[in-house]
Amino acid sequence: MKPHKILSILTAIFLFISFLSNTCLAISIPDEKELGKKFIEQVNKSRMLLHDPIANHMVNAVGRHLLSFLPPQAFDYSFYIVDDDVFNAFASPGANIFAYRGLITSLDSIDELAGIIGHEIAHAASRHVSESIDRSKYISIGSLAGMLAGILVGTKSDGHAAGTLIKGSLAVGQTAMLAFTRENETEADEKGIMFLKESCFTPEGLLAGLMKIRASDYRGVENIPDYVKTHPGTGSRIAHVETILSEYDPSKDKPSCKEDFRFEMVKYRLIGLYGAVEPAQAELTRLLEKDPDNAALLYGMGLLYERKFRKAEALAHLKKALAINVFDPMILLELGRIYQENGEAQKALEVLKAVESEPVLGVMARFHQASAYLDLKDIDRAETLFNSVIEEAALVYPTAYYNLANIMSIRNKPDLSHYYLGLFYSETGNIKTAMTHLTKALETLSDTDKFNHAKELLTKLEKEDREERAEQERKERNSRRKI
Repeated sequence: MKPHKILSILTAIFLFISFLSNTCLAISIPDEKELGKKFIEQVNKSRMLLHDPIANHMVNAVGRHLLSFLPPQAFDYSFYIVDDDVFNAFASPGANIFAYRGLITSLDSIDELAGIIGHEIAHAASRHVSESIDRSKYISIGSLAGMLAGILVGTKSDGHAAGTLIKGSLAVGQTAMLAFTRENETEADEKGIMFLKESCFTPEGLLAGLMKIRASDYRGVENIPDYVKTHPGTGSRIAHVETILSEYDPSKDKPSCKEDFRFEMVKYRLIGLYGAVEPAQAELTRLLEKDPDNAALLYGMGLLYERKFRKAEALAHLKKALAINVFDPMILLELGRIYQENGEAQKALEVLKAVESEPVLGVMARFHQASAYLDLKDIDRAETLFNSVIEEAALVYPTAYYNLANIMSIRNKPDLSHYYLGLFYSETGNIKTAMTHLTKALETLSDTDKFNHAKELLTKLEKEDREERAEQERKERNSRRKI
């Protein structure tokens, strides 16, 4: 999006929020919880959240550790990653904390990530969100959530997430939607440092993160006034944080981190699996020239080569990384995945067996084991494993539904095949196709629980489809009026 376009969008939403602030009462905790719930629903519809168990575990572990030093809170905190290459993080209504993929890949340590997450937790704990969102008697909570999230998060007419729109809404979340002041930012910095001092992280991480925010300068967009930036007054905040930390002397009782967050491995996993391919390859190539025996870089490059369908080079890089980090479960997981996708099912099973008991990686290993068993025509084992994956991580592996549909087709159970296809297409955003399969499933489905589930889901999808068509018709009418 061009700089002037971003500025005009920011200004428009800022004026909208300012109008509400001047005409409404402060939002209550129950209303903010409801708004937070509606907002998350809107974000989920955008399908822009990153459902990577490894990266999400890291962000959640950092957030939960910091929260352990706070008194009881009015909200249940949740942590998410937005799948976009934007350098930002923000707190939304109801203590929902978002970090962008681009933020994580631009940082250099777990302390920097903890510093920024601690700052966002401080915003939520200080109720800066509720100070900045006002309630209007003319606007319902649901409508306000739709405006705040849907203005720029919305969906395209084809039902897919509008990437540009979510960039606008979420990347400017604090300013446009939450309109944090410089005073809010200062208080969040001060409280964030307090949390970090108690934690296993160093508070200098916040300072380093702020310096990177300033260096990024809103991804190169110049001349945007502070009051419409996501993190206003970064320069003055850096000076203030430097002053606070000038006399910082870590306590002898400061705890050490009990968990290895594996920040570098996660960072290059995100670059290798989700970054833009050509820029990612250029960056990893440059870094490997300087540090050819860095296992995390080799791991990231291996993942990137696999995306380019260069499996031999992918395997070579992953094996070299494994020779450095022997028995590393993250590397073994990807080796097993690539073996399975390369038609080497037995070899995949041998590698993945070493990962299946891992708390976070286990469900991922089971998905690829199930796929390998399906390749080997071991239908019973495949079905059992796909069902266990769905119970634990349906959002991560909706393809498990598709594979179960194939298994039901092999077993000559068309009702269950249509049922699982309906779930697959529902999870992947193809509402009309999902409705078609669910309708066919309901004609003959004998399993009572699955019948009730299919009926409930079909009703929900039909409602969404009607709302989408009504919204499209409204847009077309407005467009004709303008003509």
